[in-house]
Amino acid sequence: MPRTHETKAAPSARRKPKAHAADAVAENRANLRRGLWSGTLSFGLVTIPVELHPATHSTRRSLRMLAPDGAPLARRYFTEQGKALESDDLTRGFELDDGRVVVVEDEELERLLPEQSRDIDLSRFVPVASIPPLYFERAYILVPAQGGTSAYRLLASSIERLGKAGIATFVMRERQYIVAITAHGGVLWAETLRFSDELRDKHSVGLEARQASAGAVREMRAAIKGLRKARVSERELEDRFWQRLEKLVAKKRAEKRDVVEARSESTQEDSGAEVIDLMQALQKSLAKSRAS
Repeated sequence: MPRTHETKAAPSARRKPKAHAADAVAENRANLRRGLWSGTLSFGLVTIPVELHPATHSTRRSLRMLAPDGAPLARRYFTEQGKALESDDLTRGFELDDGRVVVVEDEELERLLPEQSRDIDLSRFVPVASIPPLYFERAYILVPAQGGTSAYRLLASSIERLGKAGIATFVMRERQYIVAITAHGGVLWAETLRFSDELRDKHSVGLEARQASAGAVREMRAAIKGLRKARVSERELEDRFWQRLEKLVAKKRAEKRDVVEARSESTQEDSGAEVIDLMQALQKSLAKSRAS
């Protein structure tokens, strides 16, 4: 299998034009209302129909990569010899420690996929505090579906008062997850957990923990008490960099400075823009890289 690397090129004529930004926002809102997954949350004889929704959403717009004339760029894959590849040409490979690659076909991967299921079966409950924070990966909100509101509220209130988390496995988008079901403010949360082999230990970074002296510990405790607060303020959780970036963009827009039209493919074709020989440009780039 030839090794490939990716570069960015102007969009090809065959690529469909992107939807308007307002359409993308509307589609995103519809997806949030619809939920990522629907099924049942069950333990014992209790079954609760639920939907899984993302607990977070991005409010950041991506910075687009543009050509000098303002045209948006697209990703393309090339072999190390400079041959352009289409999506149908790509396959997957498992890289070994010695640099060789074992090719894995799509059909082989499909046979390894977990059995599809629409059930989150809570097999056990553990104290929330017993789960190390490093294991928590991504949070979702569980919303009761039709007919499950009463049982949902009862379960949420019960495990919140007990400080418990229900542990289960479930399948979403052909991938199996380990999940902790917790409750806060009367709402059930599903937090996917990392697998144990994903976490590094202190020895992997050359750290050897040693106990500090009792006197040093007392001094540190006093210093911590002097700075303690009841909670983290929302002000501390604001993205200052993003706020400064938005102000910069607003200023440039008001001054009509560095504002370019992100031209669509049809505009490029109508204007008779010169078609760049991507292969030639790539070969020149590779030649310079090898020479350096």
